[in-house]
Amino acid sequence: MSSAADHSSKRTAALFSLLAAAVVTMLKLLTGILTGSLGILSESAHSGIDLIASGLTLYSVQVSDRPADEDHPYGHGKIESLSAFVETGLMLASSFWIIFEAAERLVRRGHQLEIPLTIWPFAVLILSIVVDYNRARSLRKVAAEHNSDALAADAAHFSTDLWASGAVLFGLCITKLGELLHRPALEVADPLAALVVAGIILRVSWSLARRTVDTLLDATPAEQGKTAAQTRRKLIHELGEIPGVLSVDRLRTRRSGPGYFADLTLAMPRNLTFQRAEQITFEAKEAIQRVLPDADVVVHSVPTATLAESVHDRVRAVASRANLSIHDVAIQQYDNALHLELHLELDEKLPLREAHEIVTRLEADIRAEVPSIASILTHIESEPATIEQPEQMERDRAQARHLSHTLRNVASQFPQILDIHDIQVANHHDRIQVNCHCTLPDELPMAEVHQVITSLENAYKLAAPDVSRLLIHPEPATDNRR
Repeated sequence: MSSAADHSSKRTAALFSLLAAAVVTMLKLLTGILTGSLGILSESAHSGIDLIASGLTLYSVQVSDRPADEDHPYGHGKIESLSAFVETGLMLASSFWIIFEAAERLVRRGHQLEIPLTIWPFAVLILSIVVDYNRARSLRKVAAEHNSDALAADAAHFSTDLWASGAVLFGLCITKLGELLHRPALEVADPLAALVVAGIILRVSWSLARRTVDTLLDATPAEQGKTAAQTRRKLIHELGEIPGVLSVDRLRTRRSGPGYFADLTLAMPRNLTFQRAEQITFEAKEAIQRVLPDADVVVHSVPTATLAESVHDRVRAVASRANLSIHDVAIQQYDNALHLELHLELDEKLPLREAHEIVTRLEADIRAEVPSIASILTHIESEPATIEQPEQMERDRAQARHLSHTLRNVASQFPQILDIHDIQVANHHDRIQVNCHCTLPDELPMAEVHQVITSLENAYKLAAPDVSRLLIHPEPATDNRR
């Protein structure tokens, strides 16, 4: 969104352009009427078009910086492109009129009116060149700073005025020379100069029309000094360099006034965490904005399977897609086939028939995802639908102390275990559950950590068969906050 300072700068440039166009147009028109020069009259017509265009420009920059609203969610920036399009049409109309008048004078040379030349038309044209040079340079600078189509169109108009005034000035000089040398044939310099003016207008109008129509039709915007295709390739390359982006499935960019909009779809590994996916989205926005400054970027992510996925990842992905929670996924290979075993958590209030249907669908989806799996064994676990309220074993503290003492004795048989602490014993629906924290060396690999914990759990259940569940939280020695 443009700041107040940006809006003021654009409005000031447009207002100065309007005032300058009014003064120059009046001077050229008066001079053309007094001298009868078609070159000067064509210039006054061209400047009159610029005067109208400057008024449109001033109006458009007033409207274009309005913030987005409910009726215009993308803002009002397109008004500048529409203004530039209207200006282009006016420039084309003026060039056709000039060509017609010049052709008629060339055909009817014998009936041309004598052009009374004094210092006045030369002075007006020189003044016009000086004014056009300064306002074109000023407008071009502001248009580039704020990426304004309307101001760029105004700058183009005044650039054509600069060259056109030079052509007319040259034509008047040749006409004056013909008068001094008594060479009537040199009188054709004036209509020829008018044709040069028309040619300049047509050339600039064509260039301006292409840019304006591209913006109105939401063509891919181009980075400064590059084509639209080069800009698109650069954007795709920048996005592809982001770690975690598998491919750019869709990239759509458009420009509205000074602002840009980008809509892109990125393929990402489906086993990414939400946090990592959010980081990739942020990096994608930064990549777009490095090429298209301050672009409004919308990123869509598509979870995609990768060649680097393991069978475990693919099984978990199928469960996640069905919004199911699984754990203890084990895969074995024998008889030249894979055999899967997993635990599925379902609501304890779910009827067996519905639970079995869910398992059947899940197993079918897993087989479709991993055809090499020959058999699937699913253990259904009922997850409580409400928060359990365990009763602490206040009535049997001796048993709790005994279970804790047994756990420490069993843990002492494992040299990797440095400490057992925060032991809690609770009774869940007549089932005894023991929770504890286990301190292990910092550098111990996770595979060995899992093996030690599993072995401790099995050994403890043998020593204390009344315990139905042992939950162990491993922590490194440096993070032991007992």
